[in-house]
Amino acid sequence: MGGDTITSPSSISEEDSSSLEQELSNSASQAPTFFRDDMSMKFERGNMIENNGMAFGEVNEVGNGFSSAALDFEASRRRRHNAYREVLQSYDELQIRSENLKEAKSKILSYTPGAWMEKVGGMQLTDYDVPKTTSLILIGPKGSGKSSLVNRISRVFEEDKFASERAQVSYSSVGDGTYFLQEYMIPKSSTSFCLYDTRSLSDDSSNNDEILKLWMTKGVRHGDPVIRNSDSPSLRTRLKCKDRWNRFLSSEIRMVNFVIFVVNGISVLKSMDSNDDSETKYSQTLARAFSCPYVSFKDDKPVVVVTHGDLLSLSDRARIRVHLGELLGIPPAKQIFDIAESCDPVTELTITDMLCFCLEHADKNLPRKSWITKKVPTVPLSAYILLLITLGIIIISAYVHHAHIRHVKGAKPHAKLHKASAKLDINWHKIRHLWLE
Repeated sequence: MGGDTITSPSSISEEDSSSLEQELSNSASQAPTFFRDDMSMKFERGNMIENNGMAFGEVNEVGNGFSSAALDFEASRRRRHNAYREVLQSYDELQIRSENLKEAKSKILSYTPGAWMEKVGGMQLTDYDVPKTTSLILIGPKGSGKSSLVNRISRVFEEDKFASERAQVSYSSVGDGTYFLQEYMIPKSSTSFCLYDTRSLSDDSSNNDEILKLWMTKGVRHGDPVIRNSDSPSLRTRLKCKDRWNRFLSSEIRMVNFVIFVVNGISVLKSMDSNDDSETKYSQTLARAFSCPYVSFKDDKPVVVVTHGDLLSLSDRARIRVHLGELLGIPPAKQIFDIAESCDPVTELTITDMLCFCLEHADKNLPRKSWITKKVPTVPLSAYILLLITLGIIIISAYVHHAHIRHVKGAKPHAKLHKASAKLDINWHKIRHLWLE
């Protein structure tokens, strides 16, 4: 996609095979010496097995544990090779399917919250808390391209291709870009679903966990500042001062329905090919943030978007997706989307596929209504206050009336109470016999 010309698999097979073999050889070269020696024995035995039709389990005749490690590495190598081929094939499928771009876009534009819900377990749409607007939140490290992705998504569904960019894009490495949560309806005139642009993830995983927990459990609101514990006092003061102006606005709090994890493809590639701690730290940050339990919905992990791929070769882009699939534990060809900096039909179709995945899983994981909210009607707070005031007036009136009677008659309250208790002396023994008769 982007600047690459996607051709048939046969025309790119030699180039991509060589780069894949280089990738696999690099992985093998990083293994321990005894492991590489045992791998070579395993490959020779594997050829014998294929030629002679021997059982796969007979490789373990060597014993001593090394062959088991070699088998694991060979299984991993084959899995990576198959994933690489599948990713390359997905690029060709996008090229073919791009002819149906209009149909794919119309499906997104016709979406309404809850419309794509799976009716399982006898549940109906009325059994779920369906939001007015499905909210998708974008999270990712600094420079991953979250704001640029918002603009590209907007252009796909806006009729005016020359309209100004909606999200402010940072063109320098100073700061973290977006300091306040920004809500964007897609498209502008619709209320079906929206994107939330957020502040970049921190290098400190504890800060990320705290903020992600807040967003995923309490919801997000347009204009709210994103303040970390590690922020300097001056930055915290500036953000709080700017937030005072937003307090007069009645922004609606929206619960997050699905997460889009945005990563920079160039940074991922550097982290893959480097042994420098400063480079590999990027992948570590991704893995820690992605594994945060709050960003997943039951077993559904976030969708991943790789940006800046148009600056890389097609083979490198495939390698990045395979690497992220292994790092994050998701299928690289189905849940990792390569969205380049371009407006060609293939990129637009990739965007619609990504949104379709997000909206389908958002509807799939809608929260169920509680039986309490079904059976017990909600009473407004004002009704409780009015009831308490009424009871207070009644009690005070009764006390004043009783005091007035005592003052007029001049009676002693204790004497009256004694006489009343004397008059009400009941013979419970006789009543018991009457009841039995």
